[in-house]
Amino acid sequence: MAAQRLGGALVFIGFMGAGKSSAAREVAQRLDVRAIDTDRIVEQRLGCTVEEAFARHGEARFREEEERVCVEVLGRVGAGDVVSLGGGALRSEATRAALARHTTVLVDVDLDTAWSRASGRGRPLARDRAAFDALYEGREPTYRALADAVVPGSERGAARRALPWLLRLPDGVRLLWASARSGSYPVLVGRRALEADPWPAPGRRFLVSDETVLARHGERVAQVEATIAIAPGEENKTLATVERVQRELALAGARRGDHVVALGGGVVGDLAGFCAATYQRGVPVVQVPTTLVAQVDSAYGGKTGVDLPEGKNYVGAYHQPVGVLVDVGMLETLPPEELAAGRAEVVKTALIAGGSLWERVAAGHFDDEETVLACARTKLGVVASDERDGGRRQVLNLGHTVGHALEAAAGYGALRHGEAVGLGLLAALRLSGQDALRGQVRELLEAAGLPTALAAPPDLDGVAALLARDKKRVGDDVPFVLVSAPGDVRHGQAVEAAAIRAAVQELAP
Repeated sequence: MAAQRLGGALVFIGFMGAGKSSAAREVAQRLDVRAIDTDRIVEQRLGCTVEEAFARHGEARFREEEERVCVEVLGRVGAGDVVSLGGGALRSEATRAALARHTTVLVDVDLDTAWSRASGRGRPLARDRAAFDALYEGREPTYRALADAVVPGSERGAARRALPWLLRLPDGVRLLWASARSGSYPVLVGRRALEADPWPAPGRRFLVSDETVLARHGERVAQVEATIAIAPGEENKTLATVERVQRELALAGARRGDHVVALGGGVVGDLAGFCAATYQRGVPVVQVPTTLVAQVDSAYGGKTGVDLPEGKNYVGAYHQPVGVLVDVGMLETLPPEELAAGRAEVVKTALIAGGSLWERVAAGHFDDEETVLACARTKLGVVASDERDGGRRQVLNLGHTVGHALEAAAGYGALRHGEAVGLGLLAALRLSGQDALRGQVRELLEAAGLPTALAAPPDLDGVAALLARDKKRVGDDVPFVLVSAPGDVRHGQAVEAAAIRAAVQELAP
């Protein structure tokens, strides 16, 4: 059981300027209780503000009193209580140990936002930007490791909206609160994620899955009104399949107050999401991803669609899910080649994120729960800043520009999406001039069980023609995502046609 069911409190943690005190107050107001702020208690006991305490007594004395207060408070609070801790409180081993029986909620904030909120406001550790940055980087892994839930500090009211799930997290399940301009939703990650209470959408459940996944996991989704099965494979992600699913929804009596449950990998998620986006002008969709590609990437962010012979995902719509339920245990049923294909998206996401995620993946951790969770956080963070691909979200196309062209040129189904993305990453790194990093990624792809060369020489003219029809094309140019270093990835880059041909040619067997 989750901490709340065992009598634990909701405890908000995070870096200075994250907004954890405000989030705690919002939640406390909803629960009609008082929020306990440990910084305020420390100030009362020392008889001065935090800034004055640092100046009069030094940081070490402040930390002693802070630890005493935190351990005392966390030892006596229980179910229904709401607490916010100071940004540096988790330096204390005793405080970290005292968190064990509580539900810990990280209020997440990016570095620039934290600095803009904290600097110039009397905070003794927010005076020098370089030291502030180092402090952020040093504390962030601890916050991440202790968090049962993560809510964005940039979305006012996020913790309050997440409260129904914070109070009922199943044991071993963690919550990410996804935020986008058009809406926000819970992402539950853990082997009991499908036990979500409350279920993310009201109304009757209409399950869409492929035949293979349905046989393996169909029984995991309870209280289903009707089930619609499609043939597996990218070659079936078509408008013809959409029409069949839409008609079956209509024949089954699905209404606007009902919702679609997409149980499967990227193909099912994209197609069922598009059906939900367009059926009766839009019904909710709950994504239940069963493949690594879907669990780390495609289930989040609201991109839905199907393929045309002229290009991948040429017909689609933005339609955010109302919830994503991720059981990493489902990956155990994947064939080795499907699991390997998903690892390409993991490598892509790690290159975008840099930092601890890149270090983790570079060490060979491709598909464990911590990696899946970190990839999901990265994707959700990018989408929160740019839902409609107007800027930052375009970095998620790393490896996909050439990858989609290779996939289409080979004929959908001949080359798995993840295999094509892996090859696309190698092409992008060659175009980036990052030879050493390309070599490292090549070794990672090989270790992940992915091809690092095409099975047959590429049709350079065919690939060029497909790139010319790329849906991201602006004017005469196809914008590329290039890499300067892990964590330093830039979109909208112009690349000469001859360089692209050479990078694709290098993928020949």
